[in-house]
Amino acid sequence: MGNDAQDMAWLLLVWGGSFVFWLVIQALVCWLLMNCFTAIPSEHRKMEPGRVWLLMIPLFNLVWNFFVYPGLADSYRATFDKRPDSNVVGDCGRTLGIALSVCSAVSVIPCIGMFTGLAALVILIIYLVKAHDLRRRVLDSAP
Repeated sequence: MGNDAQDMAWLLLVWGGSFVFWLVIQALVCWLLMNCFTAIPSEHRKMEPGRVWLLMIPLFNLVWNFFVYPGLADSYRATFDKRPDSNVVGDCGRTLGIALSVCSAVSVIPCIGMFTGLAALVILIIYLVKAHDLRRRVLDSAP
């Protein structure tokens, strides 16, 4: 009987540790996204920077992803449309943002969720690298 309590304690420790790890990673992602939105001139932003923190709400974030990631790409696109080199940046990661949002939403489905969750992680890393590069371009060309 003592073994069951010990197993339950380990299970809670693993689940709790995983949740804390997810929170830390999610907070880092929100901070990076907020910095990207902040770098965009306010007239081109599709969302206020502070709203990205709504991604910290479990389950709600599966829907909010569809607003944040494509919204950041659209904000960058609006910024670069005013510049002569606007074709260089492509869709500013809009396709990646939608793919990330879809993979994240599908990741809650048992069996296939493991694969789509892994795909979402890879796409997230690629998206954040692209967003950071675009942020740098915006800041480099700021007056």
